Amino acid sequence: MTDTTDRDAQLRGKVVLITGASRGIGAAAARRFARAGAILGLAGRPSAGLKAVAQETGATQLTCNVADAGQVKDAVEHMVRDHGRLDVLINNAGTIDPIALMAGADPAEWGQQIDVNLKGVFHGMWAALPVMQAEGAGTILTVGSGAAYNPLEGWSGYCASKAGAMMLTRAAHLEAGDRVRVLSLSPGTVATDMQRAIRDSGVNAVSQIDWETHIPPEWPAEALLWMCTPDADDFLGAEVSLRDESVRNRIGLAR
Repeated sequence: MTDTTDRDAQLRGKVVLITGASRGIGAAAARRFARAGAILGLAGRPSAGLKAVAQETGATQLTCNVADAGQVKDAVEHMVRDHGRLDVLINNAGTIDPIALMAGADPAEWGQQIDVNLKGVFHGMWAALPVMQAEGAGTILTVGSGAAYNPLEGWSGYCASKAGAMMLTRAAHLEAGDRVRVLSLSPGTVATDMQRAIRDSGVNAVSQIDWETHIPPEWPAEALLWMCTPDADDFLGAEVSLRDESVRNRIGLAR
């Protein structure tokens, strides 16, 4: 186990690109990586939230819809152009919408969820992998979900997209070579705006979970930082689950 001081030292000066950092896990990750001394780019659709997090963390704000491969590539190339390399990509952007039973779902909205949650992850890997392979080093992290393994009513698009994203992590690991690290984080239920939307929907058992049970977004942020260190290497091509007490203890997180 690496302590937080060691982690900060290992991330100091690293060039890190985070998608979907306007709030929730992405914003908490931006703050944690900034505190470690990383050089940050925050990629997302323009919003007051993203602007505020970028200003707070000293990050470069990059206009990017992850559903658009060209925009994701532009964000990666911007970081390389300005800083000479890209050390870490965090595929965090995601949406829970639409929460709807399949028979009543809007196909266009369902497809948009796949565009963001699944194709957005592919676009990040597609843009970052060749850069990191040419550099001979790099880490690609994806924020996954237990929904990748457990079907839930009203979440067909979310479950399918997260299952697909997990398979992308496994495939990218096989293709990345020995020096590019690819792994996923399953944070469990987190006290974020997404979890409020789930609660307000009243659909399936997850909406009924007591709010006090959800972990703070700072926990997955710390986990993402830890996953950039060699201490997480036995999870390469696989998923780190914060539901696992032994994993939480290893990272230094405790209830």
